[in-house]
Amino acid sequence: QVQLVESGGGLVQAGGSLRLSCVASRSILSLNRMGWYRQAPGKQRELVAVISRLGATNYADSMKGRSTISRDNAKNMVYLQMNSLKAEDTAVYYCNAQYELKDYWGQGTQVTVSS
Repeated sequence: QVQLVESGGGLVQAGGSLRLSCVASRSILSLNRMGWYRQAPGKQRELVAVISRLGATNYADSMKGRSTISRDNAKNMVYLQMNSLKAEDTAVYYCNAQYELKDYWGQGTQVTVSS
């Protein structure tokens, strides 16, 4: 079992930045990977960025160059730094962890970008 708690969402103007945080209930080094997904109203949940246990990262094309996923192993935390935010980035952002072939999700944090 893995519990995930996100924080850091909010309202930001277009062009601004936000940093999302996610704390896991167990060592993130025991997890296959962690990542961030988002879901906008009326749309499917989509990948934003992931980081593997070995530190390899992958980003959605829409977020490349505008976001950075990172982690703090000692604190069991993963971060998503997002810059140059656009109105279309508005969504609920979910932290995800894969552990023993199962996916775990946080409750989500709302990010709203005003244009």
